[in-house]
Amino acid sequence: MLYIGIMSGTSLDGIDICVVDIANQCSLIGSHYVPMPSNLKADLLTLCSSANDEIARAALAGQQWVELAAKGIDTLLTQTNLHPADIRAIGSHGQTIRHEPSLGFTVQIGNPALLAELSNICVVSDFRRRDMAAGGQGAPLVPAFHEMLFKQRHTTCAIVNIGGFSNVTLLSDGLPTRGFDCGPGNVLLDAWIQDRQNSAFDKNGDWAASGQVQQALLEQMLKEPFFDTQGPKSTGRELFNLNWLKRMLSQQQKMADQDIQATLAQFTAVTIADAIMQAQPNTEEIWVCGGGAHNADLLQRLDRVVPNCAVAATDDIGVPADWMEAMAFAWLAHCCLEGIPGNRPAVTGAKGLRVLGAIYPA
Repeated sequence: MLYIGIMSGTSLDGIDICVVDIANQCSLIGSHYVPMPSNLKADLLTLCSSANDEIARAALAGQQWVELAAKGIDTLLTQTNLHPADIRAIGSHGQTIRHEPSLGFTVQIGNPALLAELSNICVVSDFRRRDMAAGGQGAPLVPAFHEMLFKQRHTTCAIVNIGGFSNVTLLSDGLPTRGFDCGPGNVLLDAWIQDRQNSAFDKNGDWAASGQVQQALLEQMLKEPFFDTQGPKSTGRELFNLNWLKRMLSQQQKMADQDIQATLAQFTAVTIADAIMQAQPNTEEIWVCGGGAHNADLLQRLDRVVPNCAVAATDDIGVPADWMEAMAFAWLAHCCLEGIPGNRPAVTGAKGLRVLGAIYPA
């Protein structure tokens, strides 16, 4: 009952790979992080919008991504004293390059057939399109995993994943699991510091903490129509990107770079808080996972805008924040092989429960 989970998110910083023991409450056995090479990251970013020869470029980037993941799997198996025969399956999310639920499609590259060949392990991939075929958003998918892990806590809580984008799972006794994308997580924070300081990310949120929130800019960004809609909903780089931010800035008076970063951090905190409070106003606890769990400034901002909730990383309730999503796709691979539905219609808007994923035998 050992599975490998692979997740490469919208931040494009690297590939998370973990081994999970499904039989032992989905416990984490081992993990390995593979940094994304700068050339591959650049290729993936260009694939997020239309350009010349993108079919061939997507295929080549997918092959490079798989080769990187396969090496990471080898390293992880060595670190954990495991062999391919010990692993029932790999749950590989792949790398999202387009997500357009309003048009009925989503694209994750990461050639699963090649991954099965290189790893000699069965691969389960393509998790999102089955939900979309049933009328769903295809995202977020991790709420079903959160439900399995945390519903027995019997608290009214929210699990917030802050990666490139933020999404929330709402858990409450007597109610179906709900969830949806809140909006940008780190994507605009990363884009702005990369543009102005050539840094990959704002470590601990220190740059944002040095600035002052510009209320006029914040209010303008909050007018984006995405925030007027209730879930199910999902979003991505197709909407929120550096060009979107620069359009917002073009309508404002000039301001200091660090003030813009502070405003973006407040924007992320406020959109998460508003999403939770509108959908589940009696929330008692907010548990944060993903890369944003390491952003001390962002967590402090979130704590301030939801003063009646405890805010902490999921590490405090037994699940490492860095590995939550990779663990989830290991579990979703298990669900696929066992014929267990992996979506939640109240989350994605699908017509009903569906078994997610396509199987590529070793």
